Amino acid sequence: MRLRKVKNAQIKIDESNYIIKNPTTYKGNFNCIFKNDNPIYIEIGMGKGDFIIKNAYEYPNINFIGIEKFDSVMVRAVEKLEDIDLPNLRLIKTDALEIQNIFNKEISCLYLNFSDPWPKKRHTNRRLTSLLFLQKYDYIFKNSKKIIMKTDNRHLFEYSIKSFTDYGYKIEHLSLDLYADDVSLNIQTEYEKKFVAKGMTIYYIEVTK
Repeated sequence: MRLRKVKNAQIKIDESNYIIKNPTTYKGNFNCIFKNDNPIYIEIGMGKGDFIIKNAYEYPNINFIGIEKFDSVMVRAVEKLEDIDLPNLRLIKTDALEIQNIFNKEISCLYLNFSDPWPKKRHTNRRLTSLLFLQKYDYIFKNSKKIIMKTDNRHLFEYSIKSFTDYGYKIEHLSLDLYADDVSLNIQTEYEKKFVAKGMTIYYIEVTK
């Protein structure tokens, strides 16, 4: 998918109080940003921010960090946060490949929502549930590991189930059709709203280790 450039996106991002600049300097000490010892949940590939922002509203006793690498996408989240005070939310603009260089044993939960499926075999290592990334996540989790994933892509979902279980994760909850189950506590992403409106199936998995 080609991303449209947004005028002054970088300027808006840099001026936002929600952006953590030079995040590597906080490695191992992200709680000092939030000034508390509440658990930290992160979303890799936060898109335009609907999911992470709504979570921050709903769960004030959890600290949330949204991660996104594209200016033209992250700026939309920044715009939504103008004139809003959410002390338990911060954003980082970076590539997921850098994740282990940013956090050190301080994350309690990781969200992967509608990640790029990278369907070609030669791009397997780019999938956020590949062995390459699961090994990176080992460095960021505080104690037990918890990953929650939603996707509309059946192939990525099947691949991820095998990847998780091969790496020693235990499946806590799995849905082959999330909207056929109880979704009362489900918080939607931008993509999810569009997919559901089209009648597409949403797959869900929660794993721990």
